[in-house]
Amino acid sequence: MTASQAPLGDVADFYAGASLQEGEVWDNQEGGYLLTRVSDMNRAGNERCILSARQWSADPGQKSATCPGDAIVIPKRGGAIGTNKKRILRRPAVLDPNLMAVKPREGVLDLDYLHQWFLTINLAKLASGSSVPQLNKKDLGPLHIPLPPLARQKRIAAVLDQVDTLRAKRREAIGLLDDLAQSIFLDMFGNLQATGKVPLSSVANIASGITKGRKEPSGELQGVPYLAVANVQDRKLNLSMVKEISVSAAELERFKLRSEDLLLTEGGDPDKLGRGTLWREELPVCIHQNHVFRVRVMDREEIDPVYLSWVMSSRYGKSYFLRIAKQTTGIASINKTQLGDFPLPVSPIVRQREFRSRIEGVQAHQRAHRTHLAALDELFTSLQHRAFSGTLWDHEATGESA
Repeated sequence: MTASQAPLGDVADFYAGASLQEGEVWDNQEGGYLLTRVSDMNRAGNERCILSARQWSADPGQKSATCPGDAIVIPKRGGAIGTNKKRILRRPAVLDPNLMAVKPREGVLDLDYLHQWFLTINLAKLASGSSVPQLNKKDLGPLHIPLPPLARQKRIAAVLDQVDTLRAKRREAIGLLDDLAQSIFLDMFGNLQATGKVPLSSVANIASGITKGRKEPSGELQGVPYLAVANVQDRKLNLSMVKEISVSAAELERFKLRSEDLLLTEGGDPDKLGRGTLWREELPVCIHQNHVFRVRVMDREEIDPVYLSWVMSSRYGKSYFLRIAKQTTGIASINKTQLGDFPLPVSPIVRQREFRSRIEGVQAHQRAHRTHLAALDELFTSLQHRAFSGTLWDHEATGESA
């Protein structure tokens, strides 16, 4: 079967947002037009629809900015384009200047199918303008959208939406397990201020990592992966991009990470201050950069690394780092001495190990959900490709399973 296509401008109508004149907008006056703003794209209750907005316009003066509903809303101006968000707007609304809507023509293009197709489009690549990126009809109208019969569009959209719903449920389950882990910590350890404390340096070895741009030592060198600030997230690692650095055998021995070393960032933006997670030998060999501290527990009969990691990332830990950090405009940092002075609450080791056991149980469930989510992501991507390349239509036309 040859896939039919049509320019988007031939099968959909465009509505460009515009500024309303003073006096045209009233708060909470039902019976008028919903005013949809670019902030509502982030406030939506899910990844699919715009569900709420707070203002109404009784008589919008900008008729061209009034969308009759059942359309796809996208950002059309400035940095919001980079979010690449596309939302379904079911109700009539007035659009703010940073938004535009694309409404499929009835009987030709299905709304849910159009939404799924839009999810494959990178808006930033279509925008024009260097200083302030902008999108308009001339950027989107010429795009060719695959156009199977309407009944098949609905079927394709339903299949993709079903898989997407399953993905959303998996992400929600992972988030709920995060909440459960946090509740376990608070339930078991409560007010950390009331617990006896010791300086962190008395129970752990603290070291900074290797310095980039240093004068390389003479002799034989080898390339090894190293962790930078971007790799060390809050209770997780981002290993999607790990760089390498050339080191000597002595440097490798000095900086090589061991299982359950705690990695903490020294700062940058305030949210990076003291951010960290445990190293669990995700790579066979790895070292760390000088902007990342390595905290290695001396005696695991006294301090459990899992417990230590959770204390450091708790509200108690973050408040300490914010209080003692050196701060300049938008930048905050801590040094090795300040980290060593961290007043670590020491709970009984039996209690710490019980916490580890319960947390590892939660994490096992999360890993299972993430494995299933990865499979669903792969299935969704495959179905999406087949749907908009035409091969999924062929299966449906011949009666084969999609």
